[in-house]
Amino acid sequence: MDDLAPEIYRQRLLVEGHYRHHLDAKGVAAFLPELAKACGLTPYGQVLVHSPDGQGQEINQGFDAFLPLVDSGIAAYFWTGPRFFSIVLYSCAPFPTEAALEYCASALGADGPLASKAF
Repeated sequence: MDDLAPEIYRQRLLVEGHYRHHLDAKGVAAFLPELAKACGLTPYGQVLVHSPDGQGQEINQGFDAFLPLVDSGIAAYFWTGPRFFSIVLYSCAPFPTEAALEYCASALGADGPLASKAF
């Protein structure tokens, strides 16, 4: 991918895996600020959590969430049926990717290895 704005520092990390812990909207809302804290990133607003509440395909039921950060944001998606998650951390400040992976694995009770891609 071409870097169209080399003067702007950007770090992105995609983390995916299967989770064991029970998640509801309240749990998702509590998870994101703690992920930011584990990475040394600073939130400036509240977590937004949405759920399709039965709309769409059954396999896609779960939660979509976003936490704004001073230096960008965290978007997270949780499928409750297959207990799968996909989280994108996007920051204009550096953060330790290992801390993000360790926190996600621990806090979500990841079942098996996590897939991650930094870009």
